[in-house]
Amino acid sequence: MADPPEPSPSEPDVDAVTRAVLIASRLLVAVSVRSLTAVEGRVTLPQFRLLKVLSAYGAANLVSLADRLGVNPSTAMRMVDRLIAAGLAERGINPGNRRETVLRLTDEGRTLVSDVSAARRREITAIVERLAPEQRTALVEALTAFTEAGGERPMPGDDGEPYPLGWSDTAAPLH
Repeated sequence: MADPPEPSPSEPDVDAVTRAVLIASRLLVAVSVRSLTAVEGRVTLPQFRLLKVLSAYGAANLVSLADRLGVNPSTAMRMVDRLIAAGLAERGINPGNRRETVLRLTDEGRTLVSDVSAARRREITAIVERLAPEQRTALVEALTAFTEAGGERPMPGDDGEPYPLGWSDTAAPLH
């Protein structure tokens, strides 16, 4: 069997692209973490992820919430308990099935999600504004292709913003 063709000098090889994506992902994680500084001590990044999913999808039972997060229901319940204690989420009765408990954001939880998301958007906007117009175009094309190759879809009701840190509702559970 023949060896795969070598990339031309003007084409980045897979390793070079992988390195560039890893470096960029470090920046994006740092931006996400910095966006949480205003609420430091109130929520962790995984707890914010749970709040963001509740914000996008609305009230959910524990099993569907755990599925969307890709975690065990017991893990989701521990996070929910902490968020309820912080006044950011609450339990309620499902009006369609009174035997089922649903979880939802409080007004304070909605405000927190909005504030943190706005901070992240402002910082990313400031970075993007430093790029030349042709670099912006190339970045949109590259990131769109990358997210499509990874199977990422926009989150409902969120202006097409992907799940926090790229988590999707189709990801394999991290048990």
